[in-house]
Amino acid sequence: MRAARPAWVASAPSPCSANLQSAARKRGINEVQMTVLKRFRSESKMQFYATAQKLRKDIMTLLLKDFGVRSKVRQLDIETRRMTTDDRAQFLSIAERYGITAAEAEYPQWLIDFERQSLADLTRRLVLSVTAANSIYPTAFADAELRRKHQDNAIATCYQLYQEIDFAAHILPVDLTKYMPLCDAVEYEIALLKGWRKSDNKRYRELKSAL
Repeated sequence: MRAARPAWVASAPSPCSANLQSAARKRGINEVQMTVLKRFRSESKMQFYATAQKLRKDIMTLLLKDFGVRSKVRQLDIETRRMTTDDRAQFLSIAERYGITAAEAEYPQWLIDFERQSLADLTRRLVLSVTAANSIYPTAFADAELRRKHQDNAIATCYQLYQEIDFAAHILPVDLTKYMPLCDAVEYEIALLKGWRKSDNKRYRELKSAL
């Protein structure tokens, strides 16, 4: 059964992306694209699976770009790029005099690593739960219960992912505009998963009544 595309995809941002939009305005970012990326919109019978995979790939790519894989210790020539020529020369001269060769980044590496790992784990869990549920073709109620359990886990993981994206976008020095479409895409996946689960209701009831 094809899950209906939720109305917010075309008309309004999700609460998460609306929250990020507000934060973006506080940072001086006025114009933000709030629509879901086109690649999330082409529906099929397996759209819940395709969207889960795409979310995992895109979030991992974003983590590598925004959180980066750089050490929190940066070379001074990188830190002084925004300085005027005179200030940069004076700063580097003082640093050389006192044997200072690097500067510590604003955010501790452990926090960046923790958030990166949290998001990576959640997207992995989402894909695994969807795959596990889809691999079960229930012929007995126990199978139907297990399939539904994996579907429920996938939905719960989406809500957790939703919260983690919002938290990371606010606490870390990232581009908020890149996270808003992901928030909408997660809500879209929730709608798809719930539609998929609902399509199992008839078979679920039949197997339960046969006990």
